Amino acid sequence: MTVSAPNARLTTLHRADGSATYSHGGYSILGSVNGPIEVTRRDELPEEAAVEVIVRPSVGVGSPKERHLESIIHSLLRSVILTRKLPRSLIQIVLQVMTLPEESEESMSPTASTCSLPLLPHLLQTALLALLSSALPLSMTFSSILVALSSRDHQDVPTFSPTPQGIRSATSLHVFTFSQRGRCLISESSGTFSFNAYVEAYKVAEKMCTDPVGQDQDEDIMVGLDEPAHNLTSFVRSKVAEKVESEQRWRRNS
Repeated sequence: MTVSAPNARLTTLHRADGSATYSHGGYSILGSVNGPIEVTRRDELPEEAAVEVIVRPSVGVGSPKERHLESIIHSLLRSVILTRKLPRSLIQIVLQVMTLPEESEESMSPTASTCSLPLLPHLLQTALLALLSSALPLSMTFSSILVALSSRDHQDVPTFSPTPQGIRSATSLHVFTFSQRGRCLISESSGTFSFNAYVEAYKVAEKMCTDPVGQDQDEDIMVGLDEPAHNLTSFVRSKVAEKVESEQRWRRNS
């Protein structure tokens, strides 16, 4: 079983300043951005905008797992959004988990079931697309990917965007986020792994997030997507281009 290429739609909510729906590997996330909006006096910052990130699970209320994800996403987005251009205001990002893969967490390995890493890249990609839809000023764009390390013939084999089965059998999970210029912004790991295995996982993530489409890639590590040459940075660029093309149709029709 392989994971299909990601799919996304921008501006799916009409009453939000920006929104996006992102689906990949059985995960579906709906993100909305509102801002700049009025901020309470308690949260007001005199020289920059306050950023609020809310992660809502698919079922039930939020737990420490969602709070942990919010802290990671908040830390990244505060460095990406040009908050100093919007002082004394609030930018609110809400990420609603719509669907999860069919396999329940109870069937996963301890490594997968006790951490929130499999969900993190999808939340980050949704947040970026929603921010691009909102036209808020950003200092950079980024791409995020999950890499699973599994033991095979006494070697740690990296797999990017693993299936639920691949997550279940993984000895460690790693989430990497790179800017479009190749700077590593996030590195989160869970499980047992060696330094050399971590380096291999890093290389796989860097290649998928920053290398241009069409560049030669190692087939041994290109496991997980139907399209080995698929590049996340190019995917984000294509979705923004589609949105611009759609919004400019009125000029050609007038």
